[in-house]
Parts: sequence; C-alpha cells; structure tokens
Amino acid sequence: MSAQISCQDLKDNKMTIDDIHKLLRNPNLIPGIYNYCDRWCERCEFTHRCANFSLEEKHFPDSTELDINNARFWEKLGEIFKITLEMVKDFAEKQGIDLESIDREAFENRERELEDKAANFECSYLSKEYIHLVNNWFDSSHDVFNEKVEELKMLDEIGLPNTKLEKEIGDLNDVTNVIRWYQNQIHVKIMRAVSGKLEEESEAENDFPKDSDGSAKVALIGIDRSISAWGKMLSHFPQKEDELLNVLVHLERLGRKTEKEFPNARAFIRSGFDEK
Repeated sequence: MSAQISCQDLKDNKMTIDDIHKLLRNPNLIPGIYNYCDRWCERCEFTHRCANFSLEEKHFPDSTELDINNARFWEKLGEIFKITLEMVKDFAEKQGIDLESIDREAFENRERELEDKAANFECSYLSKEYIHLVNNWFDSSHDVFNEKVEELKMLDEIGLPNTKLEKEIGDLNDVTNVIRWYQNQIHVKIMRAVSGKLEEESEAENDFPKDSDGSAKVALIGIDRSISAWGKMLSHFPQKEDELLNVLVHLERLGRKTEKEFPNARAFIRSGFDEK
C-alpha cells in the first residue's frame, strides 16, 4: 500500500507516528538505502525509493522551506524531532530498554575517546587535511575563475558566439559542485568508519557486513568522484597544474590509505545502489 500523507495534515502540522509508519510500509521503498548514501538527493536516481527523501518531500513540499534561514524550516524540523523521539521511546519500551538508566556521562566520555582515537588514523587526518587543501585552492584561484566569467561577458557584449565558453563555465560549475559536496563528507564518513571499526573490535566476530566498511565505501566513492572532478579542473586550468596535481596526489594517497584500513569496503553491498 502506497503511503500518503494528506496536504491538510501538512498544513495543520499534524504529522504523526502513524503517518511515518504508513510511509515506511510502502513496498516500493528500499529498506536502509539511506544508510550508505552521499545525501546528494538532487543527483540520486533512487529518491523515489528512499524513506528519508519521501519523508522530507512530504514534510517540506515547498522547496523554499528547506532554506536553513527560513523559520518555517526549523519549525517543521522540530516537529520531526518530536515525532522521532516518540518513536525512539516507544521502541525502547517495547524492547525493555530503560532510557533513564543509561549513564550519559560514561557514554559521552566513550564517544570522545573513540573520536580521539579515530582522529589519529592516517586516513582520518589525511581527509581532514584535504578539507584545508580544497579551501586553500579555491581561495587562491578566484582570479582564474573570474577571467572565465569576464571573457564570457566580453564575448556577449561584442556579440560573438560564446557557446563553447558557456559550456566550459557550466562544466566548471559542475565539477566545483562535486568537489565542494564531497570536501567535508569524505572526512565525516572516514571518521564514522574508523570509529565503527574501533567499536567492532570489541564485538564478537560474525559474517555480517560491517557498518564500518559501508561508511568507508561511501568515502571511497566520494574520493573517486573528487579525483575525476579535479582531473576535469586540470583540463580547464593547465596553468595551475602543480597545485592541482598536489591535490590529486593527496586524494590518491588518501584513497590508498583508506582501502588499506578497510580492505573489504569496495566489496560492501549497499542496498539498492550495488544490487542488480
């Protein structure tokens, strides 16, 4: 049965746990597909089969409401938080879990300890360095980007064909978007993967796919796509070859270190994405 949430419910802010359960029972959705994705919904071919996207689409039918500066956005996000918290409490009660008995301080200390350990892994600090490399490159490259834009304006003003230049600028926008999208996410996913690996070391061995491998795979995909984007950037700005090659070498090294730390990551099967 297809899950539908009425516009009136949305208008009146009456989304409930039952509404979410209805949505999750939609047989067209791929369970857990959102667990190992890159969150780039605009470029995903599986949004129609993703519960997270469906929830967002139904709760934020007007794309302008996704603006983080829009008060309505935060209001609706608060509604989802309340509903989600209710679901967590309901699940805990059914499982006999006493949420009040959890030692929050001990949990937070454990989380900080894991994060500190994870940060010392080579792939972790290389991915953090990559964030700064990207920022530094774009900060130092305003002039070459502006030259492209000024050239397009000049050709437009004198009435000369500028189709090729327009295409080049469009391509630059695309590769810039790819680089910027994965710039921070690679580090986040690697940190999650390393933290997960540290936790898994204290658990009993089993044959189940490891969550850490799934997170590492998303990071590796981001690295692959970033390498492709930087390669295109190099074709546009050959005069920046030394700087761009430095970024590419760093990314390639990051990829190798990540694969060494997570040798099974590439083989991890993500629901929907890697299934035939």
